[in-house]
Amino acid sequence: MPATDQRNDPVRGYNFSLEIDNVSRGAFSEVGGLTADGDSVDYREGTDLQSNVRKLMGLRKYTNITLKRGYTQDKELWQWYVNIMNGIPDRRNVTIVLMNEARQPVLRWHAENAWINKIEGPALKASSNDVAMESLELVHEGLTLEM
Repeated sequence: MPATDQRNDPVRGYNFSLEIDNVSRGAFSEVGGLTADGDSVDYREGTDLQSNVRKLMGLRKYTNITLKRGYTQDKELWQWYVNIMNGIPDRRNVTIVLMNEARQPVLRWHAENAWINKIEGPALKASSNDVAMESLELVHEGLTLEM
């Protein structure tokens, strides 16, 4: 019996790139924190006869985005952190692009007005042959998804 609909496989999570203000900054091995959340607000009017409260929408919150990559000679992200550390207001728009098997963009997450809050160097161990990894934590003011 023939299929009645086209197969729609999920996109794999290993094929992605990162753009900072539309400049490709690939080579990251891990991205986390693509989370949007919110608070609920309890509300009850004095004229409500019910014993339960109403739930209203509160403020939206966005989790910090974490990025991990192997160390390279590129120091641009470290300089961005130094700008923030020195009080220079250096906010940038960041886009995480998820690609399919043919390396075509499928989904894009946009983080608005991001800045580096934390940068972490590698764990060094003389008896290991692991890649030296750096980790960044980006604070941002909004996350949107584009398909």
